[in-house]
Amino acid sequence: MLKKASKARAKRAGGRRVAIVASRYNARYVNSMLRAAKAEFAKVGVTAEVVRVPGAFEIPAVASALAKRLAKPVDAILCLGIILRGETTHAEHIGQAVTGALAQIQVGHSLPVIHEVLLLENKEQARERCLDARHNRGIEAARTAIEMTRVMRRLGA
Repeated sequence: MLKKASKARAKRAGGRRVAIVASRYNARYVNSMLRAAKAEFAKVGVTAEVVRVPGAFEIPAVASALAKRLAKPVDAILCLGIILRGETTHAEHIGQAVTGALAQIQVGHSLPVIHEVLLLENKEQARERCLDARHNRGIEAARTAIEMTRVMRRLGA
């Protein structure tokens, strides 16, 4: 059972830069999460740079490049993608590879990498998590990114 996205504190987060790496595959669902995340960032004054990639497997390569980038550094990276299980184990392998790579980037660069690359069983689960405004995971991901930028600034990182 999904919980309703909790409201983040309405404090301004101006001056913060976030990169969003979003898959074009399963575009209907990813685009909905992307719109929701961008709207949430706009509410608090966070600048969001969007980079589109073909699929979920390509997300870590771009996230890594963004983490290393010296020109226009970012305070967090939000990764959006949908992987739907099929009849083979391919989706699970992609999901595990993406998860491991994103965790390495986050720890290796002391940079929040928000993992919203969802491995789902079917389109119904994707609709519930991406198209329902009350439970849109793009909103939750953006709020997590905002909170993590605050935590990292407080730590002086």
